[in-house]
Amino acid sequence: MSYITKPRVHHPALPTNSLGLTRRDYEGSMSTLCAGCGHDSITAAIIEAAWELELEPHMVAKLSGIGCSSKTPTYFLGKAHGFNSVHGRMPAIATGASAANRGLTYLGVSGDGDSLSIGIGQLCHAIRRNVNMLYVLENNGVYGLTKGQFSASADLGSTAKKGEVNRSEPIDPVLLALTLGCGFVARSFSGDKAQLIPLIKAGLAHDGFALIDVISPCVAFNDHQGSTKSYKYTRDHLEEAVAADFILPMAEITTSYEAGQGRTVEMHDGTRVRFRKVPEGYDPTDRDHAYAYLRDRAHVAEVPTGLLYIDTEDRAMHSVLGTVQTPLVDVGWDELCPGEDALAGIMERWR
Repeated sequence: MSYITKPRVHHPALPTNSLGLTRRDYEGSMSTLCAGCGHDSITAAIIEAAWELELEPHMVAKLSGIGCSSKTPTYFLGKAHGFNSVHGRMPAIATGASAANRGLTYLGVSGDGDSLSIGIGQLCHAIRRNVNMLYVLENNGVYGLTKGQFSASADLGSTAKKGEVNRSEPIDPVLLALTLGCGFVARSFSGDKAQLIPLIKAGLAHDGFALIDVISPCVAFNDHQGSTKSYKYTRDHLEEAVAADFILPMAEITTSYEAGQGRTVEMHDGTRVRFRKVPEGYDPTDRDHAYAYLRDRAHVAEVPTGLLYIDTEDRAMHSVLGTVQTPLVDVGWDELCPGEDALAGIMERWR
């Protein structure tokens, strides 16, 4: 990841929010991801959402695991708290941090490899505990850092860059979250800012665990005919002068369409992904209907997007545990450790 900071010089007429902050104040370091990577589009959407919500950067904790997606917190909210955990372990770190300090806004960024393979158990328990956080899953169906193996979200029958066919059924993070009782479930496309930014804002405002699965094209390892999640990168007319890897700059793929409509988005390799926004009148509080709708759209090879499910009841982790309103990091020593007599009383209750 990059630690090269962006120049702080900016135009004095840039708009500010009520905190007096411009969008530039919500940026981070320079991105080192491939030009055209969908993850950078998600970063831009997070920056816009945080600015519009007027979040205080120092009151945000951003967390990640391992993978291309897990590099992205470096590229936004440079003045926020940050923790880059080991592979697949970000949800446990987020749970502990939230338990200790409920006063922060928690934003986790992960990928389909980090979340649905080594980290799937961690993800499941964070959902089950209803940790108060937004979990952005940047989904490209491939392991980018280890050169293009199938991830657990790769679609059945899709091909890898070298032609291997995926013969395993994919894990759908949205269906998984619904099955586990997640209280906020959404899906979007990295190139659809008009939909993604409001979803991020809603997820950050939700009291409990909020999952947004974002289909995010990979230009390096899922860019070939047979891929169902990204676009082709070709070197047909390149002559390699040295043994080096190079990614051609790609234009960002964007789209815009209305509720209830479907839109086929063509990737750079000519493959197409069919998105469909949930229709007007769709009830996002009906879990059974949401699950059935997702399965129905899957049968016709469509990717539903929008707010798919939300639980309006308060069953977040701190409510279930009955913790005090004051963040535990601000509670005094005498209250946290009331002494041997209090401990003896607690032990007596369990005899």
